[in-house]
Amino acid sequence: MTTVILGMLVALLLAVGVVALVAVPARREGRELLTPQGEQLVQQARERVGELRDRLPSRDGGTSSTPDR
Repeated sequence: MTTVILGMLVALLLAVGVVALVAVPARREGRELLTPQGEQLVQQARERVGELRDRLPSRDGGTSSTPDR
């Protein structure tokens, strides 16, 4: 069991390393990480989350529809 967990952690660290090697230099050069289609999907997801948040009952007894930040 410990071997499986350690293997998963090593795989995770390798994945993070690869993403860092690719994404950090690209971001420094000003390139976007997602394609225009990917950016559109992210925007749609954010809008959907906002819509769902507005539908949820508030946790503070109904005095506010948005959480304090």
